[in-house]
Amino acid sequence: MIEFQNVEIKYNDFVAVEAMNFTVKEGEFFTLLGPSGCGKTTTLRSLVGFIIPSKGKIMVGGKDMTHLPVEQRKIGIVFQSYALFPTMSVYENIAFGLKVQKLPKDEIHRIITEMANKVDLNEQQLNKNVSELSGGQQQRVAIARALVLKPNILVLDEPLSNLDAKLRGQMRAELKRLQNDFGITTIYVTHDQEEALTLSDRIAVYNKGKIEQIGTPHEIYNKSGSRFVCEFIGDINRLNEPVLRQINQQTGRQFDLSKPGYIRLERISLSLPPAIHKPVCLKARVVENEFNGIYTKYTYDVDGVLIRNVEKNDGSMSYINGQEISLFLNADDIMQF
Repeated sequence: MIEFQNVEIKYNDFVAVEAMNFTVKEGEFFTLLGPSGCGKTTTLRSLVGFIIPSKGKIMVGGKDMTHLPVEQRKIGIVFQSYALFPTMSVYENIAFGLKVQKLPKDEIHRIITEMANKVDLNEQQLNKNVSELSGGQQQRVAIARALVLKPNILVLDEPLSNLDAKLRGQMRAELKRLQNDFGITTIYVTHDQEEALTLSDRIAVYNKGKIEQIGTPHEIYNKSGSRFVCEFIGDINRLNEPVLRQINQQTGRQFDLSKPGYIRLERISLSLPPAIHKPVCLKARVVENEFNGIYTKYTYDVDGVLIRNVEKNDGSMSYINGQEISLFLNADDIMQF
C-alpha cells in the first residue's frame, strides 16, 4: 500500500504540490489525471525518488520511503520516451538491469524468455535493434525491462502519448491486460481523460498542485466533486439561467439560477426516458450536426443556450439543421456547484 501523508513539494518559493494526502491500495491501477503543469508528474517523481518532498512522508507497505535512494525503492519505471538504449537489441535492453544485478547468464535468459512471452515479444523481435520496432512494440520492451526486476510498484508517465490514435486504443487494452496478469500496483500519469476512464480502478484529478477529487471512473464522471472535474472529464453541457428556469418550473426543483448547471451529453435524449417521475421537456432547434460513424453529435439552441447530445446511428431518422424537436432529460442528472 502507498500512502502520501501531507506531502508538499516546493521549487524555491513555488509550491508545485501542496498538502497531498491519498492512499493507493495494493494491486490497484491508480491514475493521476490533469492538465499539463498541474503537479501529477511531480508527484510521480517524488514516489520514485527523483524529488524529495519539502514536507510530509511517502510510505510504502508501512515503511517510510521519503528519503530512500531511487535504487532501493523497488519501483519499475516506464517513461514517456521509453528511454530504451538505441544501439542495443531488444534482448540486451531487457537484460540490462539483470546484468547490473550480476545474475548468471542462464538465469537472465530464462527470465527474459518468460517475460517476452507475457508481453507478446517473439524470438525474432528479441534479436532486433529497438529502432526497428514499432512504437507499440517499443512500449512492450520498456514494460518488460521494468517488470523483469520484479518491482513492487510500476509507474508509467504518459506512456501512450507518442502513439497514433488507433494504436493508443490497442495499447490501452494491452496495458490493462498486463496489469491484471501481473497484479502489480500501478501508478499511471496522463492528461488523457479517456485513458484514465478506461484503465483505472481509481483516479486522482489534479488542478494547480491540488487533488480536486479521488474516485472510481464512474464516480469521477457521473458524480463529479467540483466544477473543474466535471468540465475536465469528458464532454458536458453547461446549462445557464434560461434553461435552469424552465427546469425549475417543470419539476419544482430549486436550481440556483446564478450558477451554471452541468449535464453529460448522453443524458439528453430525443425520446421520453422511462421511469422518470418528472421528466423535463425542452423545445429546441437543431443548429449543427457532426457525423462520427457510430454516432452523431447534435447541437441545439434552447432559449439561446447551446445544448449538445449524441445519438446512435442505427439507420433511423437523422435530423437536419433548423429542425424543431423536443429534448428530454432527468433533473437528477444535473450537477451544480
